[in-house]
Amino acid sequence: MISTWVSVIVMLVAFVDGVRNEDGIQPCAQIQTSSSLVPMGSPVSATCIIRKDCPLVIGRAVQIEWRLGDRILPSSPGANESSRVSQVVIPSFSHTRAFLTCCVQASTVQVVAGVEIRAGYPPAAPQNVSCQTNLTTPITLTCRWDPGEQETHLLTKYTLHTEIWDTNENHSYDLLPGVHDFIIPRSGFVLYSDMEVYVKAVNELGEATSVPIILEPVSEAKFDPPNILNIEVPPKKLGCLKLRWSLSKNEAWIMDCCLNLEVRLRTADSIQWSQRPIPMNKVRTTRPSDLCRLLHGTWYVAQIRVRYKQSPWSEWSSSQSGVTLESAPTGRLDSWMKVSRDEMNDKLSIQLFWKPSKQFRANSQNVSYTVIAQKLQSERVKLCSTTGNYCTFHISSRAKKVYLSAVNRAGKSPPTEVRIYPPKAVTGISDVSVVPQDDTSLLVKWSSQVSSSRTGFVVEWKPLLNPDLSLTQFEKADKNQTSLVITGSFEPYKPYGISVYPRFKDGIGLPQTVNAYSRQKAPSMVPKITIKKTWQSNIELIWDEIPLDQMNGIIKNYKVFYWNEKGVINVADANPKERKVVLTNLDDVTLYDAFMMVSTFGGSRNGSTINFETEPFDVVSVLVIAIASLVGLCFFIIFIVMGCSSKHKRLKGHFWPVVPDPANSSIKRWTSESTQDSFLASDNEEPTPVYLSHLSFLDIPAKLRKENHDDVWLNSPEDTSDLGESICGSPLIPGYSGSNSDSVPYATVIFSDPCSSPTPSGPPVYLRSESTQPLLETEESFSPKCYQNMATDERPTEQCFFGPSHDCVATEGKDLHLLWDDFPFLRALAINDSEND
Repeated sequence: MISTWVSVIVMLVAFVDGVRNEDGIQPCAQIQTSSSLVPMGSPVSATCIIRKDCPLVIGRAVQIEWRLGDRILPSSPGANESSRVSQVVIPSFSHTRAFLTCCVQASTVQVVAGVEIRAGYPPAAPQNVSCQTNLTTPITLTCRWDPGEQETHLLTKYTLHTEIWDTNENHSYDLLPGVHDFIIPRSGFVLYSDMEVYVKAVNELGEATSVPIILEPVSEAKFDPPNILNIEVPPKKLGCLKLRWSLSKNEAWIMDCCLNLEVRLRTADSIQWSQRPIPMNKVRTTRPSDLCRLLHGTWYVAQIRVRYKQSPWSEWSSSQSGVTLESAPTGRLDSWMKVSRDEMNDKLSIQLFWKPSKQFRANSQNVSYTVIAQKLQSERVKLCSTTGNYCTFHISSRAKKVYLSAVNRAGKSPPTEVRIYPPKAVTGISDVSVVPQDDTSLLVKWSSQVSSSRTGFVVEWKPLLNPDLSLTQFEKADKNQTSLVITGSFEPYKPYGISVYPRFKDGIGLPQTVNAYSRQKAPSMVPKITIKKTWQSNIELIWDEIPLDQMNGIIKNYKVFYWNEKGVINVADANPKERKVVLTNLDDVTLYDAFMMVSTFGGSRNGSTINFETEPFDVVSVLVIAIASLVGLCFFIIFIVMGCSSKHKRLKGHFWPVVPDPANSSIKRWTSESTQDSFLASDNEEPTPVYLSHLSFLDIPAKLRKENHDDVWLNSPEDTSDLGESICGSPLIPGYSGSNSDSVPYATVIFSDPCSSPTPSGPPVYLRSESTQPLLETEESFSPKCYQNMATDERPTEQCFFGPSHDCVATEGKDLHLLWDDFPFLRALAINDSEND
């Protein structure tokens, strides 16, 4: 638009400055140029000739000036009266179009002539000519091409030319500017005849023709997606399917044409199609196609596409499914066994998990699994049968292995031997960590100690919010591995327990377990803060643990923000495992606001705000408590010092009592004279201590004495445990069967008359008893082993030793005083008689 206006202005100026003659108005000057259209970058020369009768140059010397657009060009020397011609040369014209003007410099610069010069490129040969046939009604042939990347800057005309070889028909089709495709009608081609197609491009600088292509229109047709009619299972052909198909309704007329077919398959439990489709060449729609070499007993989903020779492939058809014939399972199963011992029943509790190995083929849609233990050569015990991927059972601790097999209607797979290894209380694993790779995989890392007996590792993972054992998965790793990428359908924001077990030659070690998330975010809730304890300028806050299903990630930290009316915000960090925090250095009698922020590795959430007020500082109470504590400590120290240094026997005996030894009692050395003298001593004198801690005195009621005068042993007034079991039983004698093997024998003296009676009617009776009172174990016991009743009629001339009946030996000629001295317990009876007197 601008160039047009410039051209108009130049022409107007030239005519205004022109002269009038008989032929009309003539321009003052004329420009002669080599060409007004030149190839881009080529040189351009021009000559400006000024007329003699031009009013601008009559009678004056003028200077001619050249301009290309707004730019002044160097030219030949200025014109004078005799020479009004000027020349200019442009070495490289790089504009698509520009105005070259000739000007005269008088009082002002006047344009006297001008010309427009254009530049461009000749057309490039069209590239990538291709045609595609549309077989739907109406049938057409669409051809396309690429004009090239270089712009010609000139108007270029394209023409499509076709030549049918069988009929020698030629057709040319003119195209609109800027259009690079054309639809040839059905009358312009024959489906099954070869034809030549090329494109010609023409502009003002030249022309170019594309490389001709030879094609058969039907071979360039893109068929509509075909239809799978059905998929049948051929009888007695394992791993084969029979596929029947047809073209679309618009292409049903091509029934006898041989087409190329491709089939892609996937199993029903997979979302990935086979990497390489199955090719089937020269097939007809009237004949079914067989697909073989497939897995047995597998449910397949199939899609097909067609083309004619090298034509473009059609789009994939809709899906159809079919199941191949079943056969017995093949291959082995990967297994993982967890064993725990039941010591009470001598049994092993076993959890057995399995999964198909890379070589395993179920060869059936309905497969179950059996676990069998073999006790004897011919006896087999089925422990479990299930369609799942795990089994739990109990087995004898002497069992060494079980057998795992897959079963379907066609047969059973070879058994997989699974060794039973008892658990080992050792572990060589530490620093287990989990790093998410993406939403479907996690990277598990661990450290391990060097061990020659270790054979590998087992990585086990399961969702923590679902206790179903069938969701447990595992993967085995080599003994030299320290990391493993596990894959599965991990749900974001859900916790998974990941355990790493060491495997040894003779067992499975203890695991190291961590919780992991494939993706984390802020917790769904924040626990409520509770005030547990307040004292002076401190306060302790506690809170409950966030439920596992609302954590949404691993808790990184708890932060408590608190402030008073002054507005200064303080932050206290809490240990995630302790779930408590102590706020210190608070102001007295001040109202505080606080809230808690819980953070995971995926975000943070703030809780609600609580209020609390600190207590005043009670100086008096603190002083009273401190003084009371100090006084109590002083009294305790003084009491301990006095007790340790005091010589007062009663005080000292209260804390350090003297434990008597019945075998070395001072009663043994008493005499009747000394005993009598001891009771005649004055009250002021301290009596000689008589230790009778091993003797007890019982008074039998009169009624009982009358009824059972002859047998005191069988008619005791009450059944007391301290009377012992047998009068001759003793822990010092072999065969003793007392109720308490740790007890120490004591003696009980039973009087036929009350102790307060003046004179006993007969000698006392001794009963042996037991007690748990500790004796001096380092001293040798001198107590008699056993005691027998003394004669109640009169004092005999022969005395009997208080021992077993078979050990009782009569002694003659001994002084009675010596006998009493030898038996301290009898001497005690004499003391008792004197006291009663």
